[in-house]
Amino acid sequence: TPRGRRAFAILLLLARLGLRAGEIVALELDDICWSAGEIVVRGKGRRLDRLPLLKDVGEALAAYLRERGASTSRRVFLRRYAPRVGLSGPTAVCIVARKAVRRAGLQLAGRVGAHVFRHGLATKLIQRGASLAEISQVLRHRSVASTELYAKVDLEALRSVALPWPTSEAYR
Repeated sequence: TPRGRRAFAILLLLARLGLRAGEIVALELDDICWSAGEIVVRGKGRRLDRLPLLKDVGEALAAYLRERGASTSRRVFLRRYAPRVGLSGPTAVCIVARKAVRRAGLQLAGRVGAHVFRHGLATKLIQRGASLAEISQVLRHRSVASTELYAKVDLEALRSVALPWPTSEAYR
């Protein structure tokens, strides 16, 4: 369905590129450069970033755009009902994310929103051995200190490199 294609494209932008909800809302048709395989993102502080348009993300966007219907709005993602204009704000993206998490049957602590996908991307990159500096670049943080908040501890990875706890016999 068009609604499902819109949600899928939004979720891929969140999970694969680590976009923020506000960045997705602000995406315009001219921000997608199909020939160069890039997407222009208006980030925090009016910063413009060029990101690679990953194949699966591009395919999801194309599928949505083919079915989204006509509009005078240049925004990529439109409201489902009249007036057919861009999404009203980041909350609309957070609702899509929340519904997807609920549909997947995931039980996450705290409030669930679009940002959980940025955290998930950071965790996945850590598990694949990326450095905090590399993750900082992917998430487009100005400071590695910001990225440290996203660096969830991978307990299994820590257990594999941890030394055994010393027993009282070791001190005799």
